[in-house]
Amino acid sequence: MGGEVTRFLEALGKRVLYFHQILGEMLLLQGRIFYYFREAPRNIPSILTQMSIIGFETLPVASVMAFFVGMVLALQTGVELEKYGGQNIIGAIVGHSMVRELGPVMTSFLVAGRVGSAMAAELGVMTVYEEIDALRTLDIDPVRYLAMPRFIACIICVPALVIYSDFVGIIGGAIISNLHPHIFVSYSTYYDSLTAALKMREIGTGLTKAVCFGSIVALVACYVGFATSGGARGIGQATTRSVVLSFMLILVADYFLTRALM
Repeated sequence: MGGEVTRFLEALGKRVLYFHQILGEMLLLQGRIFYYFREAPRNIPSILTQMSIIGFETLPVASVMAFFVGMVLALQTGVELEKYGGQNIIGAIVGHSMVRELGPVMTSFLVAGRVGSAMAAELGVMTVYEEIDALRTLDIDPVRYLAMPRFIACIICVPALVIYSDFVGIIGGAIISNLHPHIFVSYSTYYDSLTAALKMREIGTGLTKAVCFGSIVALVACYVGFATSGGARGIGQATTRSVVLSFMLILVADYFLTRALM
């Protein structure tokens, strides 16, 4: 019995130490990225390329996701509110839900799954096949050359995508609210309810979350990519690890940001 307890404590201790090691290494990487922000004007082409990948190429998927999330949200809440004669406030509910919570979280999940995994795989390939070492040999810092442009592009594009997703989701909610026979809310009523409830504070909360989540996606992808090892198998594992870790950190950050910004 005593031996089992000892082995359990040893395993738990190793997990705790490993977690703190990863956290410390990510914080160091974050600090180096911030340090190289001063080099951003010299890396405008790289930043714009990453912004195109993160922002423009994600728009079609974000449009479909946001539109149907808004429709489902309006449908589920509208049918329930109709039982109590409260469907006139559906615009406020959809707006609040999209702007404060669903827009930032769902869009960040989409970026983490689509772009963060690709970043981790790309950097992982460069690490495994020693391209990162070649950059260092040429006196080019990989953090400045690879991580910093991706980080800046993420913290710019994710908030922009969130604003776009909020808008599309609200439109989807308006359409289903007006067309569904058991809800039927006019567009004017929906708009009045939305504008009465949605203030700059809610918009600011959503954008603050978006910036934080965008930084998480970029930081995790770059960290996992730089730490990749083990050939093709390691690259695949790094891609999965990047997505899972991003999702977990986004949810944890969402809780603490929600508490802080309430």
